[in-house]
Amino acid sequence: QVRLVESGGGLVQPGGSLRLSCAASKSIFSIYAIAWYRQAPVKQRDLVAGVTLTDATNYADSVKGRFTISRDSAKNTVYLQMNSLKPEDTAVYYCNLDETYNPTYKLPWGQGTQVTVSS
Repeated sequence: QVRLVESGGGLVQPGGSLRLSCAASKSIFSIYAIAWYRQAPVKQRDLVAGVTLTDATNYADSVKGRFTISRDSAKNTVYLQMNSLKPEDTAVYYCNLDETYNPTYKLPWGQGTQVTVSS
């Protein structure tokens, strides 16, 4: 079974940057479109950014121009570069298959990585 491990979160001031990583235990990033999701307290888990096998990307309106998703299939890793962070970006961030292309199938969720934007 594929295991997803997210890392790179932390506490950052508004306007700061973080780079998240998602590593998979098997070579899935050359097979599926992958996305980053986030879940804030008492809110649902929402798609933040996705990348396809041809490196086409899509972003939630709230992060366009600030976040960049990229994929390194050789390393089985997906990244999320987050710039100009805002307090409303505070959430636990997860990676998984992009629901745009796989609306019903997901891999087991990892533990996520906490991002806290606060002064």
